[in-house]
Amino acid sequence: MAFVNGQRYIDRMAKGWTLQSLIDGKMRLIAFCHNPKCHHNQALDLEEIKAKLGPDAPAMSDDLIPKLKCARCGGKQVGLTYTPVADLKRVREGR
Repeated sequence: MAFVNGQRYIDRMAKGWTLQSLIDGKMRLIAFCHNPKCHHNQALDLEEIKAKLGPDAPAMSDDLIPKLKCARCGGKQVGLTYTPVADLKRVREGR
């Protein structure tokens, strides 16, 4: 069993991500519309969502997707992608 900062990793992740853990982990959350006529995507402002839902609000896709709708078409068929910010910088720099 792995330990992270004195906590069992499995115990910590059993509860899933919270908004604060995504922010602390420097994660980026991108929502995308499944409507074939739209396909809009947008990075979500985790600080803004945290202000509305609280830092300990669950941030797994099953928790957040019901609260989201597409900003362009208003559709509720939304998906999420979780990406470390550092990986995005490498992709943009061509590494």
